[in-house]
Amino acid sequence: MENKIRALRESTGMNRKDFCAFMNIPYRTVTDWELGNRHAPEYIIRLLEYYLRHENMIKTEPDCTPEKGDVPPYEKTD
Repeated sequence: MENKIRALRESTGMNRKDFCAFMNIPYRTVTDWELGNRHAPEYIIRLLEYYLRHENMIKTEPDCTPEKGDVPPYEKTD
């Protein structure tokens, strides 16, 4: 999951400091997410991606390949 945050940030062309300032997220929080020390809730990742796309901030498509066990929100599991 932490790679998704990094992929989204890198897709904007921003470094971590600028991304944190723009999104108003503490630097340490994003750093911990990217390093895997903490995990961002899935809804945060979806909201970040939605906002970045809505604001046309994404310059390159993020490589957000689902990790093993990830289920897209539109798929149902039993």
